[in-house]
Amino acid sequence: MNVSVVIPLLNEQDSIEELHDWIASVMQSNHMSYEILFVDDGSSDFSWKVIQKICAKNNSVKGIKFSKNFGKSQALHAGFARTSGDVVITMDADLQDSPDEIPVLYNMIKDHGYDIVSGWKKIRYDSFFSKNLPSKLFNWAARKISGLTLNDFNCGLKAYRNEVVKTIEVYGEMHRYIPVLAVNSGFTNITEKVVIHQARKYGKTKFGMERFVNGFLDLITIWFISKFGRRPMHFFGFLGVIMFVIGLGFAFYLGIDKLFINPTGRLIAERTEFFIALTTMVIGSQFFVAGFLGEIILQNQKNKERYHISKESN
Repeated sequence: MNVSVVIPLLNEQDSIEELHDWIASVMQSNHMSYEILFVDDGSSDFSWKVIQKICAKNNSVKGIKFSKNFGKSQALHAGFARTSGDVVITMDADLQDSPDEIPVLYNMIKDHGYDIVSGWKKIRYDSFFSKNLPSKLFNWAARKISGLTLNDFNCGLKAYRNEVVKTIEVYGEMHRYIPVLAVNSGFTNITEKVVIHQARKYGKTKFGMERFVNGFLDLITIWFISKFGRRPMHFFGFLGVIMFVIGLGFAFYLGIDKLFINPTGRLIAERTEFFIALTTMVIGSQFFVAGFLGEIILQNQKNKERYHISKESN
């Protein structure tokens, strides 16, 4: 199979059928074998009924329904697990991503050997202050922290080599950072392509201040995990050593001062340095314990079900 199109969605009943018809038309006109996976992330409208209707008339369409809203990352994870195409395309269901881009993205993966091609919505038709400006700030921070020179981490339209989506682990709100996750897994041949952005035709945007803040927090998380996720003791142990050495230094100073310099002075327990030494040594020990616990958890962790699929179609 040439292409798998994974479409996570939440309350997009008005656009699903139109998007399906558009994708099917593009695939047929380019003589490409395909499958479409709609992942309903706990919609409260009639999105699932529309998906079932489409599945009934097109065997190339599959539907996955979550029992509640687990988030876009979980929806992508479920979709990725069921893909079989050589190239996996992700796009949003709001018709702001153009399916006409799919053949070009497919060729960039197959003919040019890229692991990921990320869309770049250079010209956007969203509100400047509520979405465009926060997105620009977010992308700037993401470039600085991740080291990837992508202009639009938020773009939902991306193309992946199948091996990439089968290897990476998308969780939390990490769907924005799939290219970063891919680099951490050894897939470094990543580029971007300017894609068409269309004004929203139905519904309203799901982007808000909560997602904006969570995006930055997830960026810090992914940086930390990429640096120390496999060896937490390297981070916590290093901090523990620093704190313990500081405390030990103060304790040594107090001992020398009391024994040789000022033996008739104040009691050690009455001096500020004593409490600094005690506190830093305790904190240092706690960092060591945190590092050990992190190593133990890492060694014994098991894959847990992060979402519950209530229904599947086709």
